[in-house]
Amino acid sequence: MSDRYRGYQAPPPPPSRDRASFQGAPGIVGRTASSSTSLSSPSSPSPSIDSSNSSIDQSGPAQNSTHGNQDGVGFTLLSGETIEAAYDVTFNCPFTGLSFNGSLKITNYRLYFRPVKSDYPLILDIPLGFVNRVEKFGGARTPGDNYGIKVYCRDVRNLNFTLSREVGHPRKDIFESLTNNAFPVSYRSQLFCFKYREQYQESGWNVYDPVGEYKRLGLDNESWTISKINEKYALCDTYPQILGLPSAIKNEDLFEVAKFRSRGRIPVLSWIHPRSMATITRCSQPLISVVGKRSKEDENMVSVIMEANAQSHRICIFDARPKVNAVANMTKGGGYESEENYINAEFHFLDIQNIHVMRESLRKVKEMCFPVIEDSRWLSNLEATHWLDHVKQILAGAVKIADKVENHKTSVIVHCSDGWDRTAQLTSLAMLLLDSYYRTLTGFQILIEKEWLSFGHKFNDRIGHGDDKHNDADRSPVFLQFIDCVWQVMQQFPNAFEFNEYFLTTILDHLYSCLYGTFLYNSDKERREHKVKSRTNSLWSSINSKRNLFLNPMYCAELERDLKLFPIASIRYMKFWKGYYCRWNPRMRPQDSVHLRHAQLLTLRDQLQAKVDELNREIMEKSRRNGDQSSQGTSPRDDDNPHSNLSSRMDNMNLV
Repeated sequence: MSDRYRGYQAPPPPPSRDRASFQGAPGIVGRTASSSTSLSSPSSPSPSIDSSNSSIDQSGPAQNSTHGNQDGVGFTLLSGETIEAAYDVTFNCPFTGLSFNGSLKITNYRLYFRPVKSDYPLILDIPLGFVNRVEKFGGARTPGDNYGIKVYCRDVRNLNFTLSREVGHPRKDIFESLTNNAFPVSYRSQLFCFKYREQYQESGWNVYDPVGEYKRLGLDNESWTISKINEKYALCDTYPQILGLPSAIKNEDLFEVAKFRSRGRIPVLSWIHPRSMATITRCSQPLISVVGKRSKEDENMVSVIMEANAQSHRICIFDARPKVNAVANMTKGGGYESEENYINAEFHFLDIQNIHVMRESLRKVKEMCFPVIEDSRWLSNLEATHWLDHVKQILAGAVKIADKVENHKTSVIVHCSDGWDRTAQLTSLAMLLLDSYYRTLTGFQILIEKEWLSFGHKFNDRIGHGDDKHNDADRSPVFLQFIDCVWQVMQQFPNAFEFNEYFLTTILDHLYSCLYGTFLYNSDKERREHKVKSRTNSLWSSINSKRNLFLNPMYCAELERDLKLFPIASIRYMKFWKGYYCRWNPRMRPQDSVHLRHAQLLTLRDQLQAKVDELNREIMEKSRRNGDQSSQGTSPRDDDNPHSNLSSRMDNMNLV
């Protein structure tokens, strides 16, 4: 073997970080670092503790103020973060049954608990945006230690803190401090993201350019145009300002169609096939009602969308709801399209349940996963949640849509009731399957910005950022189910995605954390009215400043560029995402760190790329010298040059 290749080994694990300094984030109940993604995050625990898939650490310097316990180990405050209160409490570990006396600090961003004794490595470091509700338990005369405060989190965990019954006990103060800072909107205060002003080299708010994305899809063309008719949100206040619309439809007809579609959400372009010109369009239900109302403008628009695709003389309308729900909506003024009125249209109901069913299903998942997992009843308990049934149904609907567009070259229209929940799940998943660009790190960010944020998924109502109304009927895990579906596709096509699982858990962590303004409010209009882009940071700013943390080392862009994915949407292929739902349980964590392995592979890939570059430089130098010789005599043929094939083979590897 040549000396050039000697000593070429996979990189060793990165050295452990300083225990005395870390930047806080979606925290943990943990012991040793055995998680698949053991990284420090914006609210991550100490590096000596398992951060278990928590989000990302900050790129910029934090405020120079450190608070710790007696041994001086504490946490670094983020920019704009202040300590509001500190109390001596006892934490009851749900996994070990042990109790730990320690200090509970409450800031305007996080809850931080550290035991007085440092011999047991346990830290709680949780953004208050994760808190769903806070309750008192026990009374002054309750026997035993059953007296304190219970914190329920949005990410499965529940935390119990017990207190002393001595005169002047601080339970009321702790309760008020937690609720005031965890639910600032309910107490007429600001979310922390409006106070957090970290500086990044590039702004994540510039990731998505709607005009640029429509141009990437091939607009303007003879059938579709980039329209600014909604620039002042006059057409639909839950749609973005810039829309992809059929060029043959007049503006006045669009306003008539808006009157016939729920919430004014008319059919608009989501994606167009680059070769067949078959399209995915999205909208809300038609306002048919029980009297069978019609709209000639709406019927004509559907016909124009169909005719824009010369490959097919049919159009397929996918209604995400069960048919019985669609019929029931007719009594409320809604309904679904009739084959008699919409010529050459075929209809499919995808049987995806409503937000209330999904909320109840997630509640059962939480009960199954925390704090005790019953091994003997694991499968029966999982089946009883119906969570995988719902995930399968959503994914199956997306596969049907992708199949119609790709294999049947037929344009599709997708809607549910209002077109901002199940519709977003289906269109974004179908686009992910059909367009490899959305499977890149940047492309996935654009997919979320476009199909979820700009088209008005009600993040504020579904999550309840800073709101103490935990029983609100609008709460539902719609976006979580979408991310779960993406994870399911990744399990079947692990090399087709540029990003890794840690990227998905990071997005979900900051869906709740309120550290960034990305997922605030219900629509593009509301975010503009509250000046979110100028007053907060984007999650993509932080993610793109640390791209290597989220890259899949097995991804090869050249091989995946034109690949269409058709996952098997069968319940036997669905997997329960233990890496997310069970990540806080020490018994469920993988012993080998997948995230660490990925980091090693990425480093190895960089080494290979550097070697390829070095070899190519040598080949170019030899070619240059051979060229000099050819000016004085006959140059050797390329076929006789052993380096010629080596160069082309190395170039084709495309390891970057």
